[in-house]
Amino acid sequence: MRSNSVWVTGASRSGKTTRLVNQFCDWVRPGLTRGVTQSAIGVLVLAAIGDNRLDLADRLTAATQGKCPFRSTTPLGFFEDEVMLFWSLLIGSLDLKATFPIRLRPENEQELATRLWRAELDGAIARTSYSEARLVRRILDLMQLASLSGITLDEIPMLLEQGVPGIEGQVAELSISYATVGEMLQRWRFWCLRRGLLTYSLITELYWRYLLPNPIYQKHLLDRFQGVIADDVDEFPAIARQLFEVFLNNGTACAFGFNPDGAVRLGLGADPTYMAELASSCEEVALTRSVSSLMDDLGESIVELVSDPVFFASLPDSIQTVQTTTQAQLIRQTGDVIVKAVQSGQIQPREIAIIGPGIDPISRYGLTEILRKKGIPVELLNDQRPLASSPIIRSLLTLLALIYPGLGRLVDRDAIAEMLVVLSQKIATSDWRNDETLSTSSVGTASFLIDPVRAGLIADYCFEPHPDHPNLMPATAFSRWDRLGYQAADAYAGIVKWIEDQRQQLRERLIANPVVMCDRAIQRFFLGGSHLPFDQLAALRELIETAQHYWEVDDRLRRSDFSDAPASMTVRNFIQLLRNGTVTANPFPVRPVGLASNAVTLATVFQYRSSRRAHRWQFWLDAGSSRWLSGVDALFAAPIFLQNWSGQAWRVEDTQTMNEQRLRRIMLDLLGRAEEKLFLCYSDLSTSGQEQTGVLTTLVNAAIPINSDPIPV
Repeated sequence: MRSNSVWVTGASRSGKTTRLVNQFCDWVRPGLTRGVTQSAIGVLVLAAIGDNRLDLADRLTAATQGKCPFRSTTPLGFFEDEVMLFWSLLIGSLDLKATFPIRLRPENEQELATRLWRAELDGAIARTSYSEARLVRRILDLMQLASLSGITLDEIPMLLEQGVPGIEGQVAELSISYATVGEMLQRWRFWCLRRGLLTYSLITELYWRYLLPNPIYQKHLLDRFQGVIADDVDEFPAIARQLFEVFLNNGTACAFGFNPDGAVRLGLGADPTYMAELASSCEEVALTRSVSSLMDDLGESIVELVSDPVFFASLPDSIQTVQTTTQAQLIRQTGDVIVKAVQSGQIQPREIAIIGPGIDPISRYGLTEILRKKGIPVELLNDQRPLASSPIIRSLLTLLALIYPGLGRLVDRDAIAEMLVVLSQKIATSDWRNDETLSTSSVGTASFLIDPVRAGLIADYCFEPHPDHPNLMPATAFSRWDRLGYQAADAYAGIVKWIEDQRQQLRERLIANPVVMCDRAIQRFFLGGSHLPFDQLAALRELIETAQHYWEVDDRLRRSDFSDAPASMTVRNFIQLLRNGTVTANPFPVRPVGLASNAVTLATVFQYRSSRRAHRWQFWLDAGSSRWLSGVDALFAAPIFLQNWSGQAWRVEDTQTMNEQRLRRIMLDLLGRAEEKLFLCYSDLSTSGQEQTGVLTTLVNAAIPINSDPIPV
């Protein structure tokens, strides 16, 4: 393998990833020409996020016909795997218990930290308007930013005091003193390590502070990897530079891809300026744009027009506006423009992207319905909604509250009615009364044996509320039970019998934990989810994964703290956690197939830029919004954790400058990913009825309005 390292820099779609793939092939080409597998060569391949990792891994595999193995992961994924793999080294250096660690998911982290900090939080909430959940998240984010920046917890109070304006020795945003914030984080760190619980913050701290400097670990690291490929390092945290310097200082061949106008994750732990200093240790390769886009001829003119409203530029036909008075009209007309273009054959749905600084639920629903009614699929990019927003998930939570004792206050009449409708799902050709799991061959079209009206009647007359033992009485408790009909009454009787059977088995200790209960319900009422749409199946999968992890952590805490709290208390906490919207359905990245692959992309600016996609046509939604400039996509106090921070207090002027730099990067990046046309979707009034005068208004005024007749509904 070559000993030299390469630093590839270029704008969006300039061929950086292709250059890295070619570099990989150069390293392993001698083996390929001999027709042997290069199993002796270990290459570490890093990408910023999971979706980009899959794409890069596929390209490397295709380029080498799968003959050259490599390790593909993200920076955080690599840190986690290494900490777990070399946990024995950390046990000795930190004097920890010889217990294999459990990684805490963010929802568990927030819940447990809230319990630990109860005294401090009660005092702070009385002095601030922030919710408890937001306050806890902000404090935990400080720990995450510090660990990704290579800063110890001891330094956080000093950094806050220097960089965040305070009042009487307190962080104004948190209403907690600097010293108290530091003490809370130290106590949280000790509490987790003592029980073998690892958050992402702890994992990254353990890696850069204790594991990476360890000579034994470094020897194993260098023996395993003789090459490094790292794409989009402008999205990597500062501590990744320490890892790369170990490789570079020991002569390991490295290839890096860097986008000066990227930095999508700046404010979320990325430190592109600090990472860029690695270029001095490599051979620098500057790439020009390899594909045509609107950026080529219009990029600088558009940036100048937005930053200096006095500047005038004549925009060509490739940039047009969709202008209306209200937001509702804008959604309708934007949908009409897309429908007309697709139906006339000008463009395919997969070549269209709708992008906004923040897409509210009404706009998302409206656009999706308009397009889908005309047979145009819509892909909601990384659409993370709370699990509890799914009726199936809410029904399963209601079921748990009915089966486990002491949870009656979590059940009400509306929840019972919804549960009865969802659980009465019937698969065509299946036998509803058969208690055994049905075979997938019997799956047909889903219908519901209990409709909402009958479910409401049953909830009114057959549901017996009780704080400890809520109960569903037989249908005959309703004097006019004949109004339910045979199918609904029979389906209801089956649900009641199943609940009673589970209660009996729970009393006999035949059910290990609620995870088993949820799995039984999914098998009984939803045939294991085999016939469900992908979004509902993803929600069920995330529910089971969340529940498994939740009870794994609960078991660890019971053992370490010698707790004998009743199981129903854990179930109550779990139900409340999901109902608060903490957990979202975020399935493993998959690529759509069939008709779904030819879909219009709907995404926020952050999601779209992170995905590295490009389209022939782009629609910039809500172009009059001020969020294009001031939209928040950074964590609290993020600038003071950057390596190039001046050490001075962060001012309003600094925020304005950072927002302007961010807007410039957004426009250059998006224009570089628009191949043919850009539509600026603008409404005079916002959803609140106020006049919109956002920073892109001057661009809207300089563009040509589009003429579009409404599409018949």
